[in-house]
Amino acid sequence: MVRLRVRIRFCKQDDLRLIGHRDLMRCFERIFRRAGLALGMSQGFHPKPRMTFPLPLAVGIAGLDEVMEFELAEPLDAEEALVRLKSQTPPGLILRSLEMLPPGAKKARARSASYQTPVPLPMQTDLGERIASLLDKSSCIIARSGGRSSVDLRPLLEELTLREGLLSMRLRTDQEGSAGPREVLSVLGLDRLETQGLHLTRSEVELCH
Repeated sequence: MVRLRVRIRFCKQDDLRLIGHRDLMRCFERIFRRAGLALGMSQGFHPKPRMTFPLPLAVGIAGLDEVMEFELAEPLDAEEALVRLKSQTPPGLILRSLEMLPPGAKKARARSASYQTPVPLPMQTDLGERIASLLDKSSCIIARSGGRSSVDLRPLLEELTLREGLLSMRLRTDQEGSAGPREVLSVLGLDRLETQGLHLTRSEVELCH
């Protein structure tokens, strides 16, 4: 049986950022079906296409460099597969690249993720000082509600900058525990940012080599 692992880089933006991860998976299933690709399927009573997302994207956050992998059950040229898939994508979903992985390649694992968001001028007051204070700390424990364990944000935060009204951050994702960009906003006192009609964008997903 032919089993080719394929990696796609894609953008999820506009209104599509408002759908959840499960809906995105169903969207890809329809795209594959309409493109006529023969996919590798899981075993059991309800076979599903073998798809993996190393770092699912939270609802409401746009993604410019997302990663997903799937298993192809037929020999197919990468360029042809990309053309067939692009013809079936809905608005807001842009396929940037498609790569056939070599036999034995490990599944993608995310090392870090970068995010950015504009910050309105009134919210920028003292924000530089708050950023500097957070970066100067050796530890920043985030207590979570709902029975979830707390996490130390500081060792996960690799970069945090404010330039010309754009807040950018990079978070480690391959460490024990994890933190999301909204938790960074909360620590900076920017909890209400998304209620101002703005939204976060994940600009890059860096994979482990």
